[in-house]
Amino acid sequence: MSTNIKSVIIGTGSFVPSNIIPNKDFSEHRFYEKSGEPILRENSEVIQKFQDITEIEERRYADKEHMASDLGYFAASNAIESSGTDPETLDYIIVAHNFGDIAPGSTRVDVLPTLASRIKHRLGIKNPDCVAYDLPFGCPGWLQGMIQADYYIRSGDAKRVLVIGTETLSRVTDPHDRDSMIYADGAGATILEGREGAKEGILAHKTQTHTSDEAYYLYSGKSSNPDLISDDQFIKMDGRKIYEYALKNVPLVIQQTMEKSGTGIDDVKKVLVHQANGKMDEAILKRLFKLYGIRETPMDVMPMTIAKFGNSSVATVPTLLDMILKNKLEGHQIKKGDRVVFASVGSGMNINAMVYNF
Repeated sequence: MSTNIKSVIIGTGSFVPSNIIPNKDFSEHRFYEKSGEPILRENSEVIQKFQDITEIEERRYADKEHMASDLGYFAASNAIESSGTDPETLDYIIVAHNFGDIAPGSTRVDVLPTLASRIKHRLGIKNPDCVAYDLPFGCPGWLQGMIQADYYIRSGDAKRVLVIGTETLSRVTDPHDRDSMIYADGAGATILEGREGAKEGILAHKTQTHTSDEAYYLYSGKSSNPDLISDDQFIKMDGRKIYEYALKNVPLVIQQTMEKSGTGIDDVKKVLVHQANGKMDEAILKRLFKLYGIRETPMDVMPMTIAKFGNSSVATVPTLLDMILKNKLEGHQIKKGDRVVFASVGSGMNINAMVYNF
């Protein structure tokens, strides 16, 4: 494993669907507790409490004719264009997702062939040495793809790797579960290239998987509505346990990654965290700075898109990065020499973090 080769981001892309779904669109839903008991509070109160906790005001849903592989292809094309890379020179295409392609009106997961093969086919890449595979790793999937790509590049096995995160969570949400308001659709992509002696690039990363008590904090299950007779499976979660788990563990994983890279808290210009829950992400940042004895958290260090885009799982972080690098997120920039922390948490339960020098 070469310590002189750095994995450098040479292109980014994203695809944010144009269909805006505001919170008021859930006003007529019938919500139930996990026990199957109907929630008797007015929906306006349920929705307002949801917004207060998550900070989500609206989210984006994919067009009916588009599936996850389509969104991934759009983001990948965007990244390839921005990098000026010949797609035939890609050594790997890693596609992070959790539910494959799902047709509208269905919850059936389609992963044959893999989304990575579908996207490679659509990109028109003929090179058989370009290896395409999927990575189901919960919401941290895109970041784990970046970590795997870094291993390939530093081992000398790859020169260029395309990493994509794509998801259509709107198609696996239970309309009778208030948590359904969290989820969204989207895709983001990055291209990494190995460069000898580069100052910029990935400096360090770390991943953890907790399964003792945490394995089923996120799971697939039946509708919360006991009167709905169906074999359909929807995304389900224990929000309180996830919140507590994330606050306890994510800051520690970030700190350990920073220590591996020789990065001090004062060196960090941005922290790009998976857009899961606005209040949770803010609490994670405060807990991180508290580990370094800092009580006043500089909130401009953590850009957020969740209020308008919702939680699109593997797509949140690469989309956030693409928007900042292309000056599409007001008030946030990443400059040459900036040290940026990436972090994510999600089903598994999995946590990962990465430090990158721009």
